[in-house]
This record gives sequence, C-alpha cells and structure tokens, in this order.
Amino acid sequence: MAETQAAGRRKELIGHVVSNRMNKTIVVQVIRKRAHPLYIRVISKAKKFYAHDEKNEAHIGDVVKLEETRPLSKLKRWKLKEIIRKTALVPEVAAEPKA
Repeated sequence: MAETQAAGRRKELIGHVVSNRMNKTIVVQVIRKRAHPLYIRVISKAKKFYAHDEKNEAHIGDVVKLEETRPLSKLKRWKLKEIIRKTALVPEVAAEPKA
C-alpha cells in the first residue's frame, strides 16, 4: 500500500485512520505486505503515523493519503493530502441520558 515517488518528490502513504481524538491530528495505520526472504510467505507489517489534519475532516475508518512534510511536532511528520474513501459508519456521539 505504500507508494514512493521519484527523487526530489515528497513521499506518500495510504492507510486507515485509527484515531482522530486529538485536535488537528489523526493517527493512520499503514500496512505493508512483503514476501519473507527465506520462506517466501507474505508478511504484513503495520506501522502508525501521526498526521496533521487542518480541518478535522478525517474520521475513524477513512482511507486517506498522507504526504511527507517538515516536522510539525515531536511525532508529526506527515500531513493529510486527501481522503480517498469515507467510512460508511457514522462516528459515535456522546448521548446525554434522559431523565
């Protein structure tokens, strides 16, 4: 799922949003599949990236494209480029108990 651009271009990644609880920050899980060098079996490796979401428009379950950027904070090195597919699920809203 990871895509790398030619020299001089910014790297881009595609993954699923796993958290959007922080303000203007999302956590995206990218799964990379590679063949094992000895056993030739396909192995999935998952890694989480913190990305900047200026408009807070990404929700949990969305498939997004990230673009590499300068360091924005201790952990954020990526920014949201586009939302490829929105999730069908509606995010949960805290409901107040009825009296």
